[in-house]
Amino acid sequence: MSSLIPAIVVADDPTPAPTAATGDFLGGNWLTIAMIVLLVVMVFFMWRNSRKRRADQQKLQSAMVPGVEVMTSFGLYGRLVSVDDLAGTAELEVSPGNVVKVHRQTLVKVVDTTDVPAGAPRSVEEAMAIAEAEQAAREASDDAEAQRQADELTGEESAPRFGERIDPKKSSDDKDA
Repeated sequence: MSSLIPAIVVADDPTPAPTAATGDFLGGNWLTIAMIVLLVVMVFFMWRNSRKRRADQQKLQSAMVPGVEVMTSFGLYGRLVSVDDLAGTAELEVSPGNVVKVHRQTLVKVVDTTDVPAGAPRSVEEAMAIAEAEQAAREASDDAEAQRQADELTGEESAPRFGERIDPKKSSDDKDA
């Protein structure tokens, strides 16, 4: 039974136990310090973003006064008629005589009509007409370029295209030959 109990051997070991001075960088705790620094940086950025979001929300709420045009989170545009802070609702006039009651938190944007660029289309139909005209112009220029390349490859001179200048000396030389 004495063979099952491990014997404790005390030896005079000349090597000292590792200490903080002889250990790894910063006493072996560099990973812990790095994690703490990372945590502090993350908390700082979360705090800063929270303050920025809160300031933006306060600015939006101060701009939400009756009479301004607003957009809801589900894409409904209308003119703000009234805001009931106690009930948390807002009334929007979406067209003359049509008033819609929505939750106040759905108001996400005050629409500013000065944000639209000068040459921007005012409807989907107008944008499609502009896109189709641009596509037709691209196709016409591609067709003209393809015809020019084909003429160069075959070596044939084609009739001058509308608006193309002709060298009079070259054409008189062709007639003489």
